[in-house]
Amino acid sequence: MRIDLSGRVFVVTGAAQGIGAAIVDSLSQAGAQVAAIDIDGAGMARLPEGASRHEADLGDRAAVHAAIDEIARRHGRIDGLVTAAGGVRGQTGRPLEEITPEDWQAIFAANVDAAMWCAQAAAPHMKAQGDGRIITISSGAGLRPSLTGIQAYAAAKHALVGLTKQLALELGPQGIAVNSVAPGFVLSNPSTEAQWQAFGPERQAQILAGTHMRRLGTAEDIAHAVTFLASDQAGWISGQILSVDGGHA
Repeated sequence: MRIDLSGRVFVVTGAAQGIGAAIVDSLSQAGAQVAAIDIDGAGMARLPEGASRHEADLGDRAAVHAAIDEIARRHGRIDGLVTAAGGVRGQTGRPLEEITPEDWQAIFAANVDAAMWCAQAAAPHMKAQGDGRIITISSGAGLRPSLTGIQAYAAAKHALVGLTKQLALELGPQGIAVNSVAPGFVLSNPSTEAQWQAFGPERQAQILAGTHMRRLGTAEDIAHAVTFLASDQAGWISGQILSVDGGHA
């Protein structure tokens, strides 16, 4: 199966590193024109030369709408949106009693608010065309308790799964398919590397033993799944959460 996304414009958030950067690469290799959004403007310098770069705080609704509008003006259309921004925002697992409102809200802003505002801004462009794709990057933590032990991360990813399903229902009649890729544990950036090291050898062995493929994922594993969902071959798939986790025991 050859995926050809030539002539299509995809917005990818969280594009400066890790999974987001791998998605930009994969979509670009399939022929898509990619518009990358991240708060880390300097981090986007390594992206493919053909990708346009747009710096914005994705938790800020006005900034998101401004960035999406700029992309639509620059490229003339928006065919898809991939919301890869998120993560643990540098937090680690701590007891419930130690969590502050700022800790909680930072993770929700990055993982849920950002996806909501991006979808809100991009959907009208896809509606006008009668076709489109929205792909969120959730997590195994959105389907079960989180390996990170971070309460806000588990809650936010569960919320993102719910948002994905709701948007699929709302936008389907306009020809927009909405799905999510739920990665297992992927070593994709400094935060995930630090989490993995913090587990220690015994916990690391347990995690691998609970994975059918007996290995951790890569950013490219996730990007390949996203590229499929962005394609014509996935045109009648919507409202689904695709676990890309090597098999979870």
